[in-house]
Amino acid sequence: MSSLAVRKAAPAAGTTPGTAQGPPLRRRIALIPTLTLLLGAIYTLLPVAWVVIASTKSGSELFSTFTFLPGSGFAENLKDLSAYRDGVYWKWMGNSALYAGLGALLSTGVSAFSGYALATYRFKGREAIFNVLLAGVLMPPIILAIPQYLLMAKADITDSYLSVLLPQILSPYGVYLSRVYATAAVPSDVVEAGRMDGASEWRIFTRIAVPMMIPGLVTVFLFQFVAVWNNFLLPYIMLSDDEKFPITLGLFTLLQQGNNQPALYTLVITGAFLAVIPLIALFLVIQRFWSLDLLSGAVKS
Repeated sequence: MSSLAVRKAAPAAGTTPGTAQGPPLRRRIALIPTLTLLLGAIYTLLPVAWVVIASTKSGSELFSTFTFLPGSGFAENLKDLSAYRDGVYWKWMGNSALYAGLGALLSTGVSAFSGYALATYRFKGREAIFNVLLAGVLMPPIILAIPQYLLMAKADITDSYLSVLLPQILSPYGVYLSRVYATAAVPSDVVEAGRMDGASEWRIFTRIAVPMMIPGLVTVFLFQFVAVWNNFLLPYIMLSDDEKFPITLGLFTLLQQGNNQPALYTLVITGAFLAVIPLIALFLVIQRFWSLDLLSGAVKS
């Protein structure tokens, strides 16, 4: 066989049989996670899109053949919703803002104190406390609802704002996340340097540790705010006065009345759409904090 024939038969250096099919095959395989995420996004956003479109439709448009084209009744729906029982919907919205805003703020503060202490200090029983918190993370809230109601009833504060606020202050997941983040973001050398400079423990925590923990604490605040805003079971058990209802429980009562008054369905859908807007706005406002570095706030040399 001539040398020319041998050169034609031998594969090129650095290649293997089937390499020509390799890159296209890898690209097709790489599309699978993208398509999966796309399907998940569609599955998640489709109900939201339905609520947005349905809130623009009048009662006649809503109960006729539904299409994903905007209707002409949003202004009328908003007017009827605001006029319903002298604007009780906005009272519910304000209650939700109070429960979620104040509850998330207090919960974030408690989580910051507890997480920093568990991450920084060495004391007897520290790991046992942390393990109990982990057990609390795994426990469904529905299991705690009845014991919490009994405690509030014993203290004679059921059917009050405190009965909804107090159980939300301690978040096992928030404490767990704060401890993990404090361990990663607050170097022990920085804490020791603050002590050598004569700073008190409170000053070290507020001036050094908290700025470093800001991205983690923002995450705790957001998770807790969303959890309290969407909470239904606890207010349902604790409250009987509908003037103190949050938005979730208020819309539920409207939906129940819609069985006898179908016209209220448009108010429920419009109210559900408006209830989502604060969560979206909150996410857009505070998402910039997640771009901060783990050592944000540290003293530069």
